[in-house]
Amino acid sequence: MTTATKGRFSADGLPVLIGSVPLTDYQKAFEWIFSTTPEIPLWPQLPHNPLERMMPQFAEGIPCIIEEDILDPEGRILFDITYAGFDEEMLAFYEEYLAAMEDPAVLAASRFKVSRERAAGLYLFLEALAEHTDKLKAVKGQVTGPFTMLTGIKDRAGRAGYFDDTIRDMVIKGISMKAAWQTRLLADRMKELAGDEARPVLMFIDEPALAGLGSSAFIGVTDEEIQTMIDEVAEAVHGAGGLVGIHVCANTNWSVLLGSAIDIISFDAYGFFDKMAALKTEVGNFFNRGGVLAWGGVPTSQEEEIDGQSTASLVELFTRQMQSFVTADMDIQSLLRQTLITPSCGTGPLPPQAAEKVLSLTRSTADSLRVQYL
Repeated sequence: MTTATKGRFSADGLPVLIGSVPLTDYQKAFEWIFSTTPEIPLWPQLPHNPLERMMPQFAEGIPCIIEEDILDPEGRILFDITYAGFDEEMLAFYEEYLAAMEDPAVLAASRFKVSRERAAGLYLFLEALAEHTDKLKAVKGQVTGPFTMLTGIKDRAGRAGYFDDTIRDMVIKGISMKAAWQTRLLADRMKELAGDEARPVLMFIDEPALAGLGSSAFIGVTDEEIQTMIDEVAEAVHGAGGLVGIHVCANTNWSVLLGSAIDIISFDAYGFFDKMAALKTEVGNFFNRGGVLAWGGVPTSQEEEIDGQSTASLVELFTRQMQSFVTADMDIQSLLRQTLITPSCGTGPLPPQAAEKVLSLTRSTADSLRVQYL
């Protein structure tokens, strides 16, 4: 963690969720969230709504991104810098960006805010928090990561936006400002509710596309580019007073993220723990600078795996995995202080019954670990 944020947050083995849930009703989503994670709740993303899927939700206001019939199942999102008026739009974009960098207060009314139409859960979350302050220790927000956005949007010839310098710079800066805007929005709400009591904002960058690093589709993408990109978003969040996390489904080059400005790394410990365990030295250094692991040990990918798990089996799995990082200076109790207990990924693609079990197991596993070790 940075000097400005270190010491403000102790994870303490608390449960946290990944953004999406398989519901169509926000109030039901809040019931799930506040019953499972009252200490660190998050705002829900309901991907049944086309505007709340990963690409569209954070695309508005970035002029190089074009949406065609986005509400239609056959609609698409792409990039285009050839349309009439793009140069003027680009100039306006950078003018607002520079203004926000100079005075972050202007973010609230800028193109970088996310509309209620695309993030109703965020705005409803701000209202719901007033009734759930008794156990509140932090709040979690999320934004689609720049690499995922840049590899998800393509031009009409199928070329990913990442490989166009103009697109890449605009998307990175756009996502950075959207993350900063959201961090300030949540932080201001926390101040209204809690005054000077420290209840930090945890802003997560969702980067599922980073699981594809090293594949033929991303030849030419360097570790340095990825770290620079992630650090730019992280610095924007830090500048807004928040802590920054990153969530990657499956596996990636964890060394890059462990050496970045990220404060919290969310990884799929159920399916890919061996990949993180192989980096014991890097993980130790990450812990030493105050980093937190969001330990995704509750399965979400297959209903059979979810049905086959219990609180006892997951506690045993977590304990066995955590032993891999125990050292003379870091026992399991200390390790749990710098650990969040999470599902391996969001529950949006699951049937509601399976998703409910994932949430229940996340809560009960965290409670059991905390009783046993804290």
